[in-house]
Amino acid sequence: MPLKDMQSQNDHRRIEIDKVGVKGIRYPIVVLDKINRVQNTVATINMYVSLPHHFKGTHMSRFIEVLNAYRHGISTRNIAEILIKIKEKLRSESAHIEISFPFFIEKQAPVTGASSLMEYTCHLVGSHREKLDLIVGVEVPVTTLCPCSREISNYGAHNQRSLVRVQGRFKKFFWIEDLIALIESCAVNEIYPLLKRPDEKFVTEKAYDNPMFVEDIVRSVASRLDLDSNVTWYMIESENYESIHNHSAYALVEKQ
Repeated sequence: MPLKDMQSQNDHRRIEIDKVGVKGIRYPIVVLDKINRVQNTVATINMYVSLPHHFKGTHMSRFIEVLNAYRHGISTRNIAEILIKIKEKLRSESAHIEISFPFFIEKQAPVTGASSLMEYTCHLVGSHREKLDLIVGVEVPVTTLCPCSREISNYGAHNQRSLVRVQGRFKKFFWIEDLIALIESCAVNEIYPLLKRPDEKFVTEKAYDNPMFVEDIVRSVASRLDLDSNVTWYMIESENYESIHNHSAYALVEKQ
């Protein structure tokens, strides 16, 4: 005897649901890597569809079926294809996906060349109704030194670890590594996973020679992205986890 499909039953309340689906899926995926071709990582994934008013529920297992079919290669290049498959599989007018994952880049210390892996958090947020809307985001840790502190102090200046978050819409494919490199070049004082004493001396003095407010960072990144015709929209955030205050300093700029 076939099992009853409860999700496909009619719902008498006749209320459409904007997003219904699954959240917090931890799943191994493969993403594109500029140097090594591909990189294996573990993502946290949310997947949703719109639900017409006449359906009681959606079929949650079908999200996982689609995800499993694409886990061996996920990138900005095939997000549209994945979302179309979700729409088809769940008979929905719109589909949405949110993918967050750690991405590793091998970095060399600035003086000794000591090599190690640096972790960055990346995000892909896609929606598809009539066409694809895709936002790519990265989180890049940097070091900042306060210009005010350096100016008013007889010696020394306070610094802090900072996090720069950039989200953007792009006309065509680009490498995540290139966006990370752009952000680090704007912040000047990038963070390294492994430092020996000569490297620590170098980065400490470099930060002192290049003090920056959170306002400086978001403006610097925005100025660079404004020159890139591939970028159609961006939102840039900078947050300083202050070393001498019980709060963070924060700035945001968005291209309308």
